[in-house]
Amino acid sequence: MGDTCCDNQTMGAIGQIISDELPGAYVHSVRVGSTEGADRTAGFFGNVNTQIDSVCTDLLSISELHSGVNLMGFSQGGLFARALVQRCSGLNVRALVTWGTPHAGVSQIPECTRQDDMMCNWMRRVAARGVYSWYVRDHVVQAQYFKDPKRLDEYVERNVFLPDINGDSREQPAEYRERLVALDKLVLVRFSDDSMIYPAGSSWFGFVDEDNGEIDVEDTEMYREDWLGLRELKESGRLEFVEVEGTHMQIDEHVLRGMVSTHFGPRAPRLRLQQ
Repeated sequence: MGDTCCDNQTMGAIGQIISDELPGAYVHSVRVGSTEGADRTAGFFGNVNTQIDSVCTDLLSISELHSGVNLMGFSQGGLFARALVQRCSGLNVRALVTWGTPHAGVSQIPECTRQDDMMCNWMRRVAARGVYSWYVRDHVVQAQYFKDPKRLDEYVERNVFLPDINGDSREQPAEYRERLVALDKLVLVRFSDDSMIYPAGSSWFGFVDEDNGEIDVEDTEMYREDWLGLRELKESGRLEFVEVEGTHMQIDEHVLRGMVSTHFGPRAPRLRLQQ
């Protein structure tokens, strides 16, 4: 939220670190829109479903990715990366690593990292008008993973994105689960002092009840009934919950390098299930 695909201080720097750790590997940073400015705007405004369809088409056109791909997503980008795994037929994803990602949604619209960020502040003002109103729900990205624990029926009925990929609508296509279960590895990273994503447990698919009591993922109906295949991944050793020290998206370079080499490197396990 607020970053661009190729900023040398953020995503561009991370791309370089991955290249350093995996010499010869093809590294691609996803961009939504034709320019970096459009990419940044798309992090606040747009329809996430349309964005994911567009990125899916782009990735499928890249020949270097046809033999398989590892995905890494940061903050809300991890949520959209998971949606790619579930929805992008033909994209052979081996591993997915997400950092500080609101997989179960947020019950508060995220704060801006900088008070002078005009676009972020505008997003928050628009969202305040009503996250489930027809305009906001279709045009404000953060509203599309907002989940009010006191208005769950309204969330399921009116949210245009999150209920679909999380199975909350109970109408989720079977292939969504099948594609997640086919992963060699799913790694969910949570920051120990994350105040950007609320609840912070959403990084591990946890959430809160209507009284703001924390609900661990294992206690959710989604996990118990295994709507998404998380329990199957966990029981087969392919789901990993990781906590790192720090605030939201404050990633130690050594931790990042270790994560890349462990899960994306040549010695990363290949545990694809046989049919």
